[in-house]
Amino acid sequence: MTKRLSPVLIFTLALGIGIIVANLYYLQPLLHQVRSDFHISTVQTSALVTFTQVGYATGLAFVLPLGDLIARKRLIAAIFFVAASAMLAASFIHAYTAFAVITVVIGLTSVGGQVIIPFVADLTPAESRGRTVARLMSGLLMGILLSRTFSGILAESIGWRGVYQSAAALLATAGLFFSVILPAEEKRPHVPYRRLVASSFSLLREFSTLRRRAWFGAVVFAAFSALWSTLAFLLSGAPFHYSNVTIGLFGLLGVGGVMAANLAGRHADQNRHRLSTQVASLCIVAAFALLWLSRSNVWGITAAIFLLDVGVQGMQITNQVLIFALAPEKRSRINSAYMVCYFTGGAVGSLLAGFVYSRFGWTGVCVLGLLLGVLLVVPSVLWRDEAALTTS
Repeated sequence: MTKRLSPVLIFTLALGIGIIVANLYYLQPLLHQVRSDFHISTVQTSALVTFTQVGYATGLAFVLPLGDLIARKRLIAAIFFVAASAMLAASFIHAYTAFAVITVVIGLTSVGGQVIIPFVADLTPAESRGRTVARLMSGLLMGILLSRTFSGILAESIGWRGVYQSAAALLATAGLFFSVILPAEEKRPHVPYRRLVASSFSLLREFSTLRRRAWFGAVVFAAFSALWSTLAFLLSGAPFHYSNVTIGLFGLLGVGGVMAANLAGRHADQNRHRLSTQVASLCIVAAFALLWLSRSNVWGITAAIFLLDVGVQGMQITNQVLIFALAPEKRSRINSAYMVCYFTGGAVGSLLAGFVYSRFGWTGVCVLGLLLGVLLVVPSVLWRDEAALTTS
């Protein structure tokens, strides 16, 4: 076990998670450019983010449970290769409808990171699982924040289509690497695929902790998506008129999320998850309040994005450490049920933000974010401590 979980291997897996999760975020700082290229409305453009998240939620529901059935080494490599093909295909499409369809496929194939996380959790002692998951999530967070910067910088020189082609090359390289270096697993009992998928969602009925954490995850990611689905429109317009590169640089503020992930991992290992949940919830409320007050102030917006990332990633680490402790033999299915709820929340948040922004502008987005924050703060205070909770 110790050999399999060497620091080098954990770092490599974290890097792979970052590479594949970046597929979900390359588009966000380029939305205004894509809108011009396809000659579509703001609502249609924001819908592309929703389509990607719907695809991801679908992959979590129907692909991620396979991690409890077949060798994850083969599954992870295959997902990376298919993701590379989807990104390459997207770079050559010129019709909006076809591009919308391929964004669903890109989301569907971006679940590789969520196959890796329970794979590593299986090989990690309980007393250090929080810190190990936090390291993997640091890779995920670096993928999220660097994807926007990478996307913005490359788009200035080779266009948004070149961004997708470069991502395809990274994915293919990672897929080849993982097909060689990942350790083999012990053979697991065969479970029919239909029952495997159905049992993922039955776990939501079985575990009250999973239901509660799915709620926190869905709402916090809805808030995150509401911001990033509309931020490019704000920053590319008056009074900022920022370029793709500058908008992409705002993604670097996700360093706050990396810090929060590691801190939340330590708190989770010490059973201080209720405190981290409440702090994360308050960060979401504070972030959108600051965004409302700082519509034309870049420093206020910068501070708010930093706060939002702290809240989102602190909540995510706390959630995952708790759900991975529920039933070790069902970790892939538990993660599937949780992440479907998580990204469904993100898809709803993106869709609502697009409609709200088109009708009420930035103020509407901020009000939406504040309402979502309240939906986090209230249960974080009222719901009982989950340290001893496992089943309903």
